[in-house]
Amino acid sequence: MNTQQNTFSAPSDASSDGDLVTLSMAGNDAAFALIMRRYNRLLFRSVRSILKNDDDTQDAVQEAYLRAWRALASFRSDAKLSTWLVRIAVNEALGRLRSTGAQVVPLNAAVDTDGETLEPTMPANPDKEPESNAMRTQVRQQIEARIDSLPEQFRTVFMLRGVEELSVEEVSAVLDIPEATVRTRFFRARGILREGLSRDIDMAVADAFSFAGPRCDKIVAGVLATIAKERASPRP
Repeated sequence: MNTQQNTFSAPSDASSDGDLVTLSMAGNDAAFALIMRRYNRLLFRSVRSILKNDDDTQDAVQEAYLRAWRALASFRSDAKLSTWLVRIAVNEALGRLRSTGAQVVPLNAAVDTDGETLEPTMPANPDKEPESNAMRTQVRQQIEARIDSLPEQFRTVFMLRGVEELSVEEVSAVLDIPEATVRTRFFRARGILREGLSRDIDMAVADAFSFAGPRCDKIVAGVLATIAKERASPRP
């Protein structure tokens, strides 16, 4: 019995999602911090594809983690933690858009992929022939701008499937859309991006929306600080 308690009292990077959830529900903040560090980049990229602003995204991700922490008891052990967290984060991002009065197109809404009305949403390439000595960071920034300009339904699918490299099945589960729709939107998004960036997209897309250590630390610290306050002042 003591051995099991000692094992569970020291969560590590090798701990399973299920163990970390169990520990978090028992009040182990170190376990929840590991969950956040494990999925910070995934949630940041997912939300960033919707809000298109780093600061807003960071705030939304922190709130999403707090919502997840408060609802840990509702997490099903047979579910995938990453999918559950992204669903919460995506809903938080969409809710923030609605609160600003922005028009929000449901991610499971149908999109006409045969028409020619989507291309004008992409801004003209300001530099169709980049100089051979252009820095990789400049190419990455250009790719990020192009991704931001994709139609919302395509943008989030591309962020999850192309940048974060989730499987078609995982993207389908997260966004609640058919797998065939995920494949179609991902293919169309890549086509639009390739039209604007040509070969540069394959060279720099892996670096798009990089998630630096300081930002990760700030999110974890912010969430844990709020959790500590809530414990000190429990809601009625």
